[in-house]
Amino acid sequence: MPDHDGAPSAAPEFSVVRTGLSAEEQFRLFAVENTAALHRIAYLLCGDDHRAHDLTQIALERTYRRWSRLKDGYPFAYARRVLATARIDGWRRTRREVLQSPEDVAVAQEVSRGPGTDSGAQVAERERLVRALRHLGPSQRRVVVLRHLLDRSEADVAKELGVSVGNVKSQGARGLARLRTLLKEGQDA
Repeated sequence: MPDHDGAPSAAPEFSVVRTGLSAEEQFRLFAVENTAALHRIAYLLCGDDHRAHDLTQIALERTYRRWSRLKDGYPFAYARRVLATARIDGWRRTRREVLQSPEDVAVAQEVSRGPGTDSGAQVAERERLVRALRHLGPSQRRVVVLRHLLDRSEADVAKELGVSVGNVKSQGARGLARLRTLLKEGQDA
């Protein structure tokens, strides 16, 4: 571009300084920090380690696709909702539950468990709870997990599952009553 007197002027010197992380790096950090929590939620929703891994991957993949819109909000909530809806979609496709026997679950957990920070009593209690959750129907299990283990409100659970608040209340009450009975009787198989 010429000067006022017609002579070409030198390009202004400037440099681009990159601050912060790229969107891909932000998502990578999100995935590293939240994969374990998403897997725990998925496992509680479906009761099967392999299916939980699949649901976790689906949640991460769909979250990545929407990352540009989610990164400034609360992407974990979106990923958690994807878990629930992907679980429901899978249930609707098959229309039946194929659960492993409790013995198979215990063996699989022993194999996959690495050194952890939980004490033996906490691990045993968690296994009792997961085994008892397996005895609930799919809708009761989803409501109990979302409402009581993830501490979501009845309205949030109803919205996330696409059911009425009354349905959440009744499924939750029946599920908790059944869970209490199972745990009280010591029936964790």
